[in-house]
Amino acid sequence: MTATPVSIGRRRPDVESAETGSGPLVDGFGRVHRDLRISLTDRCSLRCTYCMPEQGMEWLARSSILTLDEIERVARVAAASGITTLRLTGGEPLLRPDIVEVVARLSRIVGVDGERLHVAMTTNGIRLAALLPALVDAGLSRLNVSIDTIDRERFAALTRRDRLADVLEGIEAARASRLRPLKLNAVAMRGVNDDELVDLVAFAIAHDAQLRFIEQMPLDAGHTWDRASMVTREEILTALSARWELVPVPGRGGAPAERWTLAGTADGDGRPYTVGVIASVTAPFCGDCDRLRLTADGQLRNCLFSTSEYDLLPVLRGADPSDAAIDAVLRACIRGKLPGHAIDDPGFLQPSRGMNAIGG
Repeated sequence: MTATPVSIGRRRPDVESAETGSGPLVDGFGRVHRDLRISLTDRCSLRCTYCMPEQGMEWLARSSILTLDEIERVARVAAASGITTLRLTGGEPLLRPDIVEVVARLSRIVGVDGERLHVAMTTNGIRLAALLPALVDAGLSRLNVSIDTIDRERFAALTRRDRLADVLEGIEAARASRLRPLKLNAVAMRGVNDDELVDLVAFAIAHDAQLRFIEQMPLDAGHTWDRASMVTREEILTALSARWELVPVPGRGGAPAERWTLAGTADGDGRPYTVGVIASVTAPFCGDCDRLRLTADGQLRNCLFSTSEYDLLPVLRGADPSDAAIDAVLRACIRGKLPGHAIDDPGFLQPSRGMNAIGG
């Protein structure tokens, strides 16, 4: 028997396998998977309007949240099959009490190439200033900070929390650190921050960072996404072109963001700054996707928009939690990956989980 997907109501997958370490994680369309996104918690210190409602959230049961030992074990098995990058997400990963130890243990894992895995993180930045020195010492190698506006009142309205000062302090700490490239993420929203696109890029440049705009996606817990409110890739580029000459950067590979250099800008090494756009809706990059996701409660997902998950908890907490059984679920998940997310298909169904529970 083989592992089978479950529609977001948990059923125990039957697993068999002895493919552990038997080659890279390749799906039926030839995509080699090298990136594992690990959600550490579904909880967050903000309540962004495009992500979750202000009240009434149903949080994951604490007993279902993966322990550090379980996370490390899955990461080691994945590394044995070619995963080279781990990105820690949430919710807000810095809310996890053992976050420094998570980074320390994951950063010591060695991949099939003999090199240590790259451990990256996406955070809202609120606790970053206090924790960043310890995270860097623990082995954190890359950092993305989410910031959709630099206007305090707008930030409070968008996130339902008056915490912009904390985020700015976190970004300043990141600017002063050795972590490069430093990336800032912003979801572009019509009537919310579409008049700030140029200002956000200028803010990023002033903090020696690269701005990444993200098209708003149908991943809100309240299922209120409206395509008409989404600022498209072309609109973002048009707005930025009024200030800078944009020069395409070749060689995107499996990266989610298309990038352009900003003519007339230069960092401390004389290289031009770049801006990126992650256009998952209007210009999907599914054909080169190399990502796999592990939710905080032990579900594997082969696509951000998947309506199916592969349950690792019965394997991790069963009578015989062998590495071969973990590997079997990883490979079954990869084998079940579709060619694309089909957002433009009339039959597209939004995932029942919100972004905070899936992980970025």
